[in-house]
Amino acid sequence: MTNIPTLTTQRLTLRAPQLSDFDAYAEFRASDRARFVGGPNTQIQAWGQFIGLPGQWVIRGYGRWIVADRDSDAPLGVVGLLYPIGWPEPEIAWSMFAAGEGRGLAHEAALAARHYAYETAGWTTAISLIDPENTRSTALAERLGCRPEADYQHEIFGAMQIWRHPAPAQGLAP
Repeated sequence: MTNIPTLTTQRLTLRAPQLSDFDAYAEFRASDRARFVGGPNTQIQAWGQFIGLPGQWVIRGYGRWIVADRDSDAPLGVVGLLYPIGWPEPEIAWSMFAAGEGRGLAHEAALAARHYAYETAGWTTAISLIDPENTRSTALAERLGCRPEADYQHEIFGAMQIWRHPAPAQGLAP
């Protein structure tokens, strides 16, 4: 069994999912806010997705973390390394719950995830796939130094844009 590492930033803990995170996760997946990540979903669908979070760690050796408030441990989103079947290449992905938006937390978490991808997982490049209508994610990608590279059509998620992250040699650590 692969251990899921814990990362900390100034305000956040990126950690393995816990059963106590499920309600916040399911609430996000049921909302219209999840439309950019295949939602809205039922609670049963959300459960399958939730328990899949640690699965990628087991199969690929990396994955996504629950983003939690460093002080209260309240779940605020899901951020990390993602490479499902049908993706053009490994991705740094983010989805913030309503309680985690508007404070720069996605940026903080994504920087930590990218640093982990380059420094620990050994990635030499990374993308983020973003729905062209998701202006918040597009703005975050720009803030992270990403550049749009190409359009991508996914059989389930539809039209997306490939945003390329800066290479590790560019020194963009958290």
